[in-house]
Formats: sequence, C-alpha cells, structure tokens
Amino acid sequence: MSYYEEMGSMSLIARITSISEDGQKLYLKFENGNTATVDHPPEDLEFDVGSVLLVRPEDNYLELAPKELWPEKSWVGVVRIKLNDVTIIDSRGNWIKVPNNNEITYEEGNTVEVKDSIGVIRVLSKKPLKYIDPPEIDESIIEKFKTAKGGDKVTFNDFGGLSDVVERARELIEIPLKRKNYINKIGARTIKGVLFTGPPGSGKTMLARIIANSTDSVFYEISGPEVFSKWYGQSEKIIRLLFKEAAKKEKAIIFFDEIDSVASKRAEESHEASRRVVAQLLTVMDGFNSDDNVIVIATTNRPQDIDAALRRPGRFDWEIKFPLPDKFDREQILKSSARKLSIIGDLSHEWVAQNTKSWSAAELTAIWSEAALLAVEDNRQNIINEDFIGGYERVSAQREEEGYFSLGGNID
Repeated sequence: MSYYEEMGSMSLIARITSISEDGQKLYLKFENGNTATVDHPPEDLEFDVGSVLLVRPEDNYLELAPKELWPEKSWVGVVRIKLNDVTIIDSRGNWIKVPNNNEITYEEGNTVEVKDSIGVIRVLSKKPLKYIDPPEIDESIIEKFKTAKGGDKVTFNDFGGLSDVVERARELIEIPLKRKNYINKIGARTIKGVLFTGPPGSGKTMLARIIANSTDSVFYEISGPEVFSKWYGQSEKIIRLLFKEAAKKEKAIIFFDEIDSVASKRAEESHEASRRVVAQLLTVMDGFNSDDNVIVIATTNRPQDIDAALRRPGRFDWEIKFPLPDKFDREQILKSSARKLSIIGDLSHEWVAQNTKSWSAAELTAIWSEAALLAVEDNRQNIINEDFIGGYERVSAQREEEGYFSLGGNID
C-alpha cells in the first residue's frame, strides 16, 4: 500500500521549494500549482529543498514521502532577480525563488527552463518571454490608410456650392503643394496644418479628397479612433510611421477625420493613451522641414474640444469654416451631385432648394438615393421629377423623425 493510500484521500502531495535560514519555515508547492507556508515544522523531520511531503491540512500533519510520488518536472519562466545565493523567476505572474545553478550561465531578463531543486537548467532565450505578443507594427500598416492615386476620381465639379470655402481651401492647400519651391524661395513659413470645421455632412472630407486628386497627392485618411491601438506605444508608432512615409512622397496629404476624438484637450482626467497621441502629433508636426511637401488636414465639428497646443503657429493654425449651404449653394449641390445620374426631363431644383433650409450637403445628396429607389420600384432606369420630389419628401420625413429643426438665422 502506498503512502498516499495510508494517509487517506484528504492527504495532499507537496514539494518543499524553499526553507528559511533558521529552518522554522517551509515553503511548499502543491501539484495543482498552489503554494503554502508551514511554520515550525516537526523537529524530527529531516528535510531539504526538493523533499516531498504528505500534508493533511486539517490537523497540520506532515510526513516525508518518497520523491517518486512527485517526479520533478521542469517549467519555464523569466529571470527577474539574480542574487549570490538564489534566483527569482517569474512564471505566469508568480515569483518563485530557486537555488542558483552555477553550472549554467544566465542573467536577468533571460527566458529559462527551471527545476525547483536545481534551479535554472537551460537558457531558452536571452529575451524575456511575453505572455501576449502584440502584433508587429511596420511600414505595411500604413497601406490601409493610403488611397491609391486615381482611386477616387471626384473633382471640383462634383462639389457644389460653398465657392468661398473651395477658393480658400485651394489657396491654403492646393497652391502650396503644387508650388512648394516658390514658397521656399520666398522664405515664407510653410503651411503645415489646416483645420476644416463645420457641421457633419457639410463636405469637409469630400473637399480634402478632391484637393488630393487635383494636386496628384498621395492621400492618407485616418478616421478618428482607427489610429488607436490597445497595445502600449503602438498608437504613437503608427503616427510616426505615417508621417515618415508621407515625407518620402513628392506630394502628400494626411487627413484626420474627427480629430477631436483622438486629440482632445489634455487634462488630469484624460485617458493616458489620448495624451500620448496628442504629444506625438505635436512632435511629428514640429518635425516638418522645408523639403517635406506634406500638408495635414483635420476635420471637426467641435473645434473647442481640440487640444490648444495643436492650434498654435506651425500646426493647425489655419482654419476653414464650412457653413450650412444657403439657397443658391443648395441648388448647386443638388445639380452637381446629380451629374452622373440618368435623368429625364427638367427637375425642380429651385423649389427643393427653397424648401431645404438648414439641410447639409449630405442630406441634400441623400435625396438622389431615395429618388433612384422610387424609379427602380417603378421599373425605370432613369429619374424623373416625380422621383426627385418623392426623394425630397422621404429625406424630409426622416429628418423630422430624428428631431431635426431649423437652425434659424438669416442663412438665406
């Protein structure tokens, strides 16, 4: 009959992993990985590190057992502390003290194979083992933000209305990108960042893409939280790689949509990741030189929420405001957004423009999607005025359901 059977089912097998200097405290490890401490062990027991015990916790009973009951297995961990007499190993978050093995050369940070009674028996890697490996970040990740040249063929003809906005955007972005050498010869300060502000759906993103096409620039588009990574430091690395890649291009636009979601005001209650991203943006924008033909465009409908440091000279110190379109602009938007549609007959552009006060460009464009559905439902492959009016009524009804209301004022 084995020791275990003699002791009964409540007995547990444990191994001594360490002993205090005065011999009055034993540190045990059980088969299931749990640990325990025994104070003032029986004086008649002759034990050392590695001894196997039968333990009955309910009455504090200990008895030496054959080592065959616990065939010693090796395990893997990372060396955290190496002293003259013992080594501390981190294994799955548990810090375990083992004797030094002077026959093996190892140091702090090594990933090692260990036996409790011997200590380190082999160095597996000079680098520490990671419990979770974050994904590698390299230049290839930038490809997902890049729009291929010619991939989006929108032009200024597709952007209806807001002529003052378009003219100012071309002045601040298109001209510097096309004539960088002229500005350098004049010696003027380079335009680095332009902020597009205005309500959602007012055409901010579309105009940025149009300017990229008109200047033949590589266009990098980052939509707010896309730049955030759950791994420490990777968000900043993505930004660094993005600006490094853009600087290699002949002309490039880096576009941050809803920048307030990644670069809000830094405060004590701000998330640490957000503060680091803002700091990195400041660093890379300040790192531009006269040879970099890169302009950063950012959009927001809450400019007051952007960190103030980003609005200082040399960063996003240029702002273009996108207002809601007036009647003339609304009519131009309706006409330009229908350029590629199959339409028969005259349409009531002026009437619809008159009745869409406070509508955004996106809402006006949505009329055509509804009009197309009405035409298809009527088994037609073209839009007539009846579809156009019906599309307007559908979008108008949806706006009312969602609680839209007139902004008031003398916009028309």
